[in-house]
Amino acid sequence: MTDREEYIAYIQGRKSSAKRNYHKESLKCMEQIRASGEKPRILLHACCVVCACWPMELLADTFDITLMYHNSNIWPQEEYDHRLAELKRYLKERWNDSISLIVTPYDGTQYMQDLAFGKDDPEGWKRCFWCYEKRMDECFRYADENGYDWFTTVMTFSRQKDSQKLNEIGLKLQQKYTHTKYFCSDFKKADGQVRSNAICEEYNLYKQNYCGCIYSLRSE
Repeated sequence: MTDREEYIAYIQGRKSSAKRNYHKESLKCMEQIRASGEKPRILLHACCVVCACWPMELLADTFDITLMYHNSNIWPQEEYDHRLAELKRYLKERWNDSISLIVTPYDGTQYMQDLAFGKDDPEGWKRCFWCYEKRMDECFRYADENGYDWFTTVMTFSRQKDSQKLNEIGLKLQQKYTHTKYFCSDFKKADGQVRSNAICEEYNLYKQNYCGCIYSLRSE
């Protein structure tokens, strides 16, 4: 199968009705956790405030949330800094800094070099899969090493990202770690986009127009 044929088969598969309902699974999981009377710790990878604002509200009653901003994929650094500043502002204005934020060092130049293998890929293809898995794996490792009960990413909120693929990556990564479990999600479902839009409007949050890397920027 050629790369083009493989990509076409993937796109056709995305339209298939034979998909796991990760949103329902997430609601069931949260219900079971609340019934236990516990409030476990979750490390939530956040790529931007637009994708993170609604997942935080959804999860806050069930989990003790820590955010991790781990996104050297964002280019240029001015954009990375802008998204981080907006996330910090929202945490202060909406949450009174009650949700902790971990920020990892930025290395956009090296990251773009690493991504160059897929510079000609269509958006949402193998370059993107590599990027999802790299960031999720590094966050997952941190969660496991620091005793978090759960890990997940807000990236399933984005309409441009394949939630089936993201959850497959998360469940695969879970096999590497001894303590932390992966929390399945599809944050865009059940009017997640509508609720995020309302939050962004209320707090006048910056809404970027590309995913992050130099290749997604050029595709706009």
